[in-house]
Amino acid sequence: MAVFRPAILSCLTEYSLARLRSDLVAGSVVGVVALPLAMAFAIASGVPPGTGIFTAIIAGFLVSGLGGCRLQIGGPTGAFVVIVYEVVVRHGVDKLLVCTLMAGAILLLMGLARFGRIIKFIPYPVTMGFTSGIAVIIFTGQLKDFAGLEMDSLAPSFLGKLTQYAQHVADINPFTLATGLACVALLAFWPRRLARWIPASLLVLVLASVANLMPFLSLETIGTRFGGIPQSLPAFRVPPLDLDLIRELIGPATAIALLGAIESLLSAVVADGLTGDRHDSDQELLAQGIANIVTPLFGGIPATGAIARTATNIRNGATSPVSGMVHSLVLLVFVLVAAPLADRIPLVALSAILLVVAWRMGEWHLFRRLFKLPGSDALVFLTTFVLTVLVDLTVAVEVGVVLAALLFIKRVSEVSLASAVQATHESAGSSRSGLPPSQLPPEVEVFHIKGAFFFGTAEKLETTLRRARQQTRILVLDLNEAIDIDATGLNAMEGLLERYRRSH
Repeated sequence: MAVFRPAILSCLTEYSLARLRSDLVAGSVVGVVALPLAMAFAIASGVPPGTGIFTAIIAGFLVSGLGGCRLQIGGPTGAFVVIVYEVVVRHGVDKLLVCTLMAGAILLLMGLARFGRIIKFIPYPVTMGFTSGIAVIIFTGQLKDFAGLEMDSLAPSFLGKLTQYAQHVADINPFTLATGLACVALLAFWPRRLARWIPASLLVLVLASVANLMPFLSLETIGTRFGGIPQSLPAFRVPPLDLDLIRELIGPATAIALLGAIESLLSAVVADGLTGDRHDSDQELLAQGIANIVTPLFGGIPATGAIARTATNIRNGATSPVSGMVHSLVLLVFVLVAAPLADRIPLVALSAILLVVAWRMGEWHLFRRLFKLPGSDALVFLTTFVLTVLVDLTVAVEVGVVLAALLFIKRVSEVSLASAVQATHESAGSSRSGLPPSQLPPEVEVFHIKGAFFFGTAEKLETTLRRARQQTRILVLDLNEAIDIDATGLNAMEGLLERYRRSH
């Protein structure tokens, strides 16, 4: 059972006014950076932009206050966009709240059961495959607002979206598209030395809002589509729960929990690399679970550790979880004081931000190196990527993990040996049996097992033993170089013993 020990407890024992100043600066910068991202991820997920901000406020505060990583920033991320959008389309927003709450409970149980280290065993090609697939889906989902296309709704599938875009190419709004391209150019080429003081995403929102004052643009805004952002947090409400609903949502809830666990721990690893610190993965899962249980009670969507915002937090001098809490308070002040300003933000600016996020999110370098990767890893990566884009994220992760496991078993079985000593080098035979193979009595035969003797290699032993000499009466199994034996291996040995007893 995991021990509850948030990172903030150890940080506050040596806290000082100087560290508080650093955390205030870093938290304020991250809050400004998180504002457009929270709105953009919410819209891409099929919910109002204010929902993303509420999620960043509540989940961000809880992840920082209760997490096992000192400088982690929590909130809505691109990893959830695909699955949250599918849940909203298929089940509705109310059931999304239940799904998020269930995912939080799963994360909490994972943390209590100390699953933090196990999550790290998900293969790299699987993680990169679904991350790149998510990036493609986010990218295609934003082309509607980016090009100013007037469509009632987008098809949920990737191919359906492409078909719709092909049918509406003639309806592209040139002013909207030009504004979007200008926003992308600014986001891509804004100097890093200036980004610390003026985040490019915030600058894009401000400039696009000012440009929209020109009458010939008339860009669609948050206000015209969503009616603006509420100037207060939503009321506390427990969504209705019943057994049938839990059965219906257990699949997407599990997928959200796994994605949240993977994303948060990857973000924590990035934070460790930037600071030389070491996070507590089980405590981090506990915090993510609590955050995703509380957030939907206020109408929020799934949240996890955000890699880009965490890195921004560190680079701006954060020293403790206080900076993450400040980031949440900055967003809260915006909601309470400046929410009406969000009404004027053009949707094309938010879509441009997401297009750049999707581009930076994808692991495109792996496609260039595909033929240099081991064949099994390339197959897992491509399978996960294609299934994420064309079928379903949950299916992609399940198939990717199973395929990676099967290919790993095949690889281990190929390097494990079960052979007669006579077939090995003579000096090796002498070192094991004490006699060169040529000096063994004809009724004695020695078989050497090397590597893992498990369900993937047990058949090798049986195939080898079928070639045993007819006159063999004494069979010796040399296990000096066997590194592991599982139940299948033991069963194969017991079966072998029984057959020899019956035949001799």
